Amino acid sequence: MLKHVTFLGAAAVSLSMTTGAFAQDVTADTVVAKVGDTEITVGELIIARSMLPAQYGQFPNEVLFTGLVDQLVQQQLLADVLDEMPASIRYTLANERRGLLAAEVVNDIYATAVTPEALQQAYDDRFADAPEVPEYRASHLLVETEEEADAAKARIDDGEDFADVARDVTIDPSGQQSGGDLGWFGAGAMVDEFESAILALEIGDVSDPFETQFGWHVATLLEERIQPQPEFDQVAQQLMGELQEAAVIAYLDELTAAATIERPEEGAFDPNVIDQVDLLLEE
Repeated sequence: MLKHVTFLGAAAVSLSMTTGAFAQDVTADTVVAKVGDTEITVGELIIARSMLPAQYGQFPNEVLFTGLVDQLVQQQLLADVLDEMPASIRYTLANERRGLLAAEVVNDIYATAVTPEALQQAYDDRFADAPEVPEYRASHLLVETEEEADAAKARIDDGEDFADVARDVTIDPSGQQSGGDLGWFGAGAMVDEFESAILALEIGDVSDPFETQFGWHVATLLEERIQPQPEFDQVAQQLMGELQEAAVIAYLDELTAAATIERPEEGAFDPNVIDQVDLLLEE
């Protein structure tokens, strides 16, 4: 942002921050510069600094301070040229003011809506009585034809290690590295034909060849378990977000019930009006 500013002469600017200013108590309302009768404050500098892109973090504050003062001075000089505020800016400022004030209320709700007790209760409600969900760990090999699948199954039946056969014949790229190990998965994670084949197996069993949309498979069931519940710390942030969102919605419902709100009747406006930028030029 700063590098795009042409630093204009500032002869009309009187700076109130002198070397002696470091000894004074500085507040957000402390004036650092004036353009005519318009004051530029420390608070405005702080906001301008917070809105700089991240790459400006490489500059020392001494450089940023001077650059930001120059930028705000230049902006004020240009702004003073206008005798009247254009409609587009007036409406933009109205929207930004509304959004900033609303965000402040939301931040206050976020800060107070979640207590440790509420967070623990949300965790207990979500997971304490959650149904047990089975998971399966299986390996498979994938080939193009039934004949190839039969041949692979025969090798396994003759005593060859499933993983070794899978690495040798599978056309599944990940299986060539893992020996066909698919890791843990639950119901619905695999195509129906594959899931049915796995559910029909006991641990250690090897399936007969079966076909899916991907080709011909031979699979083995390695392990079964009940899906472990997440630890509190793993889901605390998610639960906090849900509680905060619920608190905002509840507060909005309360405000809505107490307010008098008028909305446009259906058909009162052409929805395409939101694209009519030329309306801003008619004022």
